[in-house]
Amino acid sequence: MRRISVSVRACALAGVIAAVIPAAVTAGGKKDAAKQELIVSTWGLSEDSLWSEVYEPFEKEKNVKVILDTGNAQERYTKMSSDPNSTIDIIELAQKDVANGVADGAFAPVQPSDIACFDKLLPAAQEVIKSGSGVPYTINSIGIIYDEQAAGMKITEWKDLWNPALKGKIAIPAITTTFGPGFMCIAADVYGTPVTADKGETAFKALADLKPNVASTYAKASDVANLMKNGEIAVAVVGDFGVPVISKACPSATYIVPASGTYANFNVINISKKSKNRELAIAYINYRVLPETEVRTASAVNDTPVNTEAKLDPAISKYMTVGAVAARAKMVDFTYIRPLLSAWIDRYNKLMNQ
Repeated sequence: MRRISVSVRACALAGVIAAVIPAAVTAGGKKDAAKQELIVSTWGLSEDSLWSEVYEPFEKEKNVKVILDTGNAQERYTKMSSDPNSTIDIIELAQKDVANGVADGAFAPVQPSDIACFDKLLPAAQEVIKSGSGVPYTINSIGIIYDEQAAGMKITEWKDLWNPALKGKIAIPAITTTFGPGFMCIAADVYGTPVTADKGETAFKALADLKPNVASTYAKASDVANLMKNGEIAVAVVGDFGVPVISKACPSATYIVPASGTYANFNVINISKKSKNRELAIAYINYRVLPETEVRTASAVNDTPVNTEAKLDPAISKYMTVGAVAARAKMVDFTYIRPLLSAWIDRYNKLMNQ
């Protein structure tokens, strides 16, 4: 089974990015120069599953070669946008990072007419496409996962996180992560003033009050899994995409989405404006949002479909942003937050990590 993946950080340190990508080889060790290449910049999470469910079937159908360029979102976006010779065709990002690319003019436009199943996508996903922000391929939301015995209490609402009984027992997402801004919005809502009303001042007051309960700010769901498994925390604020790995590490943990609501995020595909493979990139995007592809990725990596014709078994969708959870999910206003985010990051790190 051939798998080609290039790490952003590793290649940058080695200074061989330009050499590695053209030198991609097949499993037999021979250069596969006849096939067109599509370079996809993505997180590299659940890579084995995505190769079997997305990349390899797409390669076979289109007789092309997919090369992954992996790393965290900031590294990958910086590489694509700042390198005038970047060969990245496709980049997959969370909405907060997409906002930067749109503002920087880093993406080639994708029109509703480019997407064969446009009318079958969630209305909110259609609006993202219409706005020129790319094509969503999965939606996720934020909730609470906790071990009731270790926490010493039952948790049903966001406000419960501020209970003094949870001192030193909670992990929250770092502000630079997918749901860092989302949790800022939740904190502000708990204290009664949305971030858009006061530029986040109430959110920071809420975080300051929450700080005694916070044992850790984290970057990845695997960090939460390890912290919970080792008994270092009892509660975490997490995106639903991280629930399977955390539950596997801590089977006694329970995941809830409070009735008061949640915030949702789309993961979005965009085409680099430097790409010379627009037609193939559009084909990849269309393949990614086919109902049959979305059913496979839902089962394999817990990606909630955006195609309304992707029908899931309830056992698969139990931790996803569907049904009642989707109905009470709000979207983070990144148009408002983006200009504030740099100052928020500095302030957050000084408050929570010093």
